[in-house]
Amino acid sequence: MVPTYSPVVIRFGRLGDTILLQPLLRKLHQRFGRPCQLLALGDWPSVLYAAQEEVGGFIPLRSQSGPLWLHPQRLRAALALRRLRQSPFYICEPEFRTRTKIRPMLKLAGVPAGNCSFIEDLAGLENEHWVDWLLRFADTTPAAFAGVTSLSMGAVPAAPHLLITAAEQADAQAWLQARGISDRPLVLLQPANKRTMRWNGVRRAEDDDKSWPAERWAALARAISASMPSAQVLFCGAAAEAEYLDSILAAVGPSTPTVAVAALPLGRLKALQGMAHSMVSVDTGPAHLAAAVGCPLVVLMGARSPNMWRPRSACGSAVTLLGGLPDVKRVDQLGSEQVIEAWRALAARTARGQAVAA
Repeated sequence: MVPTYSPVVIRFGRLGDTILLQPLLRKLHQRFGRPCQLLALGDWPSVLYAAQEEVGGFIPLRSQSGPLWLHPQRLRAALALRRLRQSPFYICEPEFRTRTKIRPMLKLAGVPAGNCSFIEDLAGLENEHWVDWLLRFADTTPAAFAGVTSLSMGAVPAAPHLLITAAEQADAQAWLQARGISDRPLVLLQPANKRTMRWNGVRRAEDDDKSWPAERWAALARAISASMPSAQVLFCGAAAEAEYLDSILAAVGPSTPTVAVAALPLGRLKALQGMAHSMVSVDTGPAHLAAAVGCPLVVLMGARSPNMWRPRSACGSAVTLLGGLPDVKRVDQLGSEQVIEAWRALAARTARGQAVAA
């Protein structure tokens, strides 16, 4: 009998980074025969992977900051790693975080160096997407497991695919029904990103290359309502972004009652994306989530390379990308009409796909 192992995957990234891990997690599950144990930051890993068979457990960690010995949760995470120290470890972090944050935890946990593979040791290729780099990394083997035979593997799509739980589906349906909008097509707009908010309010637009002016979001919302009068347009965001969303809704004006705002927990957002007609988003974690659950998507990119960071969908749903390097360095270089036309083309493509499916 071929021995099986539960790989340990470590990634100290944000929401989108954690979503992009899914193809690697699936490949490692297939290679080693057991679901992965995932150590990642934030509250989102257990929500994202609640229904995924490739993840068998989570090691929670809210923050990577502060000295290890003064951070109780990091110490608890190190103790959890100690119980798994005979497993293959895959550290999906760039060199600086690995050296200053992760290697001290591995040392404290007593994880043998031969059990670890580090993505920093595998050079990224020019214009390579992050998912493709992760999948190549999943093909590497820690030295201590060099003689272990990989189990038979099926094809792993080079794009995330996340499932929605029955509880998330029921919660989203109840939420829509309570607002009287369960029978309307849903169009989601995601104007905020991780840099939007500061401790003292909204970051200045000139300091955020992903900031699109409120009046352009308002023009987009009005255009969507005019093109699709039956639709409910929702500006989405986290609870901390509620005032920012309200300021955009004020720019829409009272003449378009089918536009609203919603501060959503992650599981509800995931379920709403799974049933939505479409979404328009800046380049941020919820955009990757939309693609991963099959929501047709328009993404506005600033100073990042589409080759490396474009959202991908294993479901085959459409992803239209506007902006990004080298031609566009700021999202506010994109005009309202450019984005409106991209959404209209996406809507027409979605309608054609639905007609073919019927």
